Amino acid sequence: MKRITLPLVMAAVLAGCGTSEPPPPPSGDPPPGVSVSLGQWRSDEPVHRMQVAVRNTTDTPVYFADVQLVTPSFKTLPPERADTTIKRTDRTDIQIPYGAANCSPQGLPEVQPATVVAHVSTGSERPRKVVFPVPHPDPLLARLLRDECSQFLIEQAVSIEFGPKWTVSGKTMRGELVVTRRGPGTVALNEMGGTTHYNVTPEGESLGVLDAAEQRLVAPIALAPSRCDAHAFGEAKKAFLFPVRASIDGGEERVVTVVPPKPLQDRLVTFALKACGLG
Repeated sequence: MKRITLPLVMAAVLAGCGTSEPPPPPSGDPPPGVSVSLGQWRSDEPVHRMQVAVRNTTDTPVYFADVQLVTPSFKTLPPERADTTIKRTDRTDIQIPYGAANCSPQGLPEVQPATVVAHVSTGSERPRKVVFPVPHPDPLLARLLRDECSQFLIEQAVSIEFGPKWTVSGKTMRGELVVTRRGPGTVALNEMGGTTHYNVTPEGESLGVLDAAEQRLVAPIALAPSRCDAHAFGEAKKAFLFPVRASIDGGEERVVTVVPPKPLQDRLVTFALKACGLG
């Protein structure tokens, strides 16, 4: 009886374990009626984040454990914890970071296909890995890749930074843009644009050109508030992202985003508030 009973008991135990918690469904397609797209709010760009916009056209809630952007165009980051349940919706956003663009010194790359990988579940099932296709070419990824790789190409030749010395004269703050050589080529600074909060004016006829034999260029500039309503100062999403248009050896114009260091940002805010009479 012992030789018969023990195997039967073990078999029953194993069978019970197998039926109490079934394995998750295999990885694969998204749940029916659930799709994703990509978006980015103004406040996302400076912190390298974007939105995975989820659409659920069914009455079945879908649980998202984590979310991850996967594409050869950007470095893949670890999955971002979501821990959220999406009911029927035209759009519910899940915020995620995205990696640096994969750029090449040979020129601007073409944007590559992308997917959103997530662990999701419906009903009582355990989360399973699902791959959501992103319609290709995605316009947001194409723009982000172009902007980052344009900056990468210029930064192979020079660094462009705000200088350390700034003075206030009435409603104008004057200082310098400093260009320092990193690689070969003649670099022309064609234009420096303003931001949502500050106008930029070159102090000379132009920003200048760093000749191939030169190591450093200093371009005097003046900054002034572009708007003075109090609401604007409370909603400053891109106040310090200054676009500089530059070209190397007469080639295609590229845009480099130049950001003043935090101490200068604080000075600019204080200056603008005073210039605007806002205290």
